[in-house]
Amino acid sequence: MAEVRLVAGLGNPGREYEQTRHNVGFMVLDYLARRHGLAYSNSASWSCQWCRWDDALLIRPLTYMNRSGNALSAVSRYHKIASDEMLVVVDDVALPLGRLRLRASGSDGGHNGLRSIIAHFGENFARLRIGVGAAAGADQLVEHVLSRFRREEHDQVARAVTRAADAVEHTRTHGITAAMTLFNRAEDS
Repeated sequence: MAEVRLVAGLGNPGREYEQTRHNVGFMVLDYLARRHGLAYSNSASWSCQWCRWDDALLIRPLTYMNRSGNALSAVSRYHKIASDEMLVVVDDVALPLGRLRLRASGSDGGHNGLRSIIAHFGENFARLRIGVGAAAGADQLVEHVLSRFRREEHDQVARAVTRAADAVEHTRTHGITAAMTLFNRAEDS
């Protein structure tokens, strides 16, 4: 994997989606922005909120989850960023709550935001999946990912967001392989 020049956190825009499981990618980017004293700018032409983080960009697509690839495509064309220079942060219902999984490439795993990005770039981009817990059944998946975290989950989610931000920073400074070794194991391992 090349140097990370674009970090995208996926989610849905709007107050009704704030702090929902599907927006954990936004939460990680917001945490990184606060940690580094960054402020977002809005871009109508790129359909996103963005800020510069040293020699990289933090991107929050405002296209809704299912069309995330549109915003990333617009930004990457303008800045001449290749797919292997991107790291995408997303929620994952197949992982236990708070568990992280970094990969250098791969399939969409049933995630519509990743599916949209793959349609634009192929599978050759890094992704950081954050476990948001499983839905009670397949028929409740949409309701589950659009629900807010329960009060008893807040501490675990806050730790996961902090750890995910650490994983993004580690990936930028030490590369994906080193970050995978450190962050793909359970938190208390």
